[in-house]
Amino acid sequence: MIIDTHCDVLMKLYMAPGRHLFNTKNGLMITYSQLKQQNSRVQLFAIFVPTHLKPGERFQAALTMVNLFHRQVIAPNEKMVMVRSRKDVLALQEGEIGAMLSLEGIEAIEEDMEKLEILYRLGVASVGLTWNWANAAADGALEPRGAGLTKFGMEIITFLNGHGMWTDMSHLSEKAFWDALPVAEHPIASHSNAYTICQNPRNLKNDQIEGLIAKDGFIGITFVPPFLNTAKEASMYDVIRHVDHVCSLGGEDHIGFGSDFDGIDQTVSGLSSFSDYGSLVGMLLRYFSEAQVRKFIGGNALKRLPEIV
Repeated sequence: MIIDTHCDVLMKLYMAPGRHLFNTKNGLMITYSQLKQQNSRVQLFAIFVPTHLKPGERFQAALTMVNLFHRQVIAPNEKMVMVRSRKDVLALQEGEIGAMLSLEGIEAIEEDMEKLEILYRLGVASVGLTWNWANAAADGALEPRGAGLTKFGMEIITFLNGHGMWTDMSHLSEKAFWDALPVAEHPIASHSNAYTICQNPRNLKNDQIEGLIAKDGFIGITFVPPFLNTAKEASMYDVIRHVDHVCSLGGEDHIGFGSDFDGIDQTVSGLSSFSDYGSLVGMLLRYFSEAQVRKFIGGNALKRLPEIV
């Protein structure tokens, strides 16, 4: 059963009201029917506040996305069940699919810890500190300054630790990553690849991957073509190369997938939507054992799902 740790369905629903419906095939890379068809176990749905929104608008946008999650993802689809912890996932009945909320970048809370607490109470189980640029918590991976974690960022991680939530290290600058890793009790990189294979600033260097492994973290290989290779197109073989490299660093029990479907304009050849996960599994089985592939597509993530308190 597949656990995918990152998608941007909620952003698409927010940005184009009425154009997309989660339970029909109309432009989304992830839909209810695709999740059912591919035997999905859990899909994480990111709350990503568009960068054009101004302070004072961002938290409302996050709340609107939470409402879209309930109105379009959960309510119309009888087998979609909101989950927020490993316990919830293990309690799913046959055929049920878990849907979990994450926050991608803390811009939505507008430097207000009470707003983070509200999102936690609404079901957010994982928090990424930044997107690509600097914010009140830390610098992102594309911020030229490359600074580290702020006092506010440390306060956020303390909150996440105290509630058993994931601290998502994807998008952090290298300095912020190393500031955060020693203090984060439940670190993951929900959608990041290997820098050694593709020198993109959003990818993780070997020592970062090894650091996450040492903290019993999780790394979700993502299907973003520029994170897979430096050519104009990417193939499923490129995905395999990143999986193999992380495994070579000791990550066989720490690796999974965070597709970034609906957050990308360009897709991997043969891997353009969730319905293609079966093809990816077939490709993985050419290079890895069935037991390894079971871990990659869901087993490793399941072991590390948040234990919310």
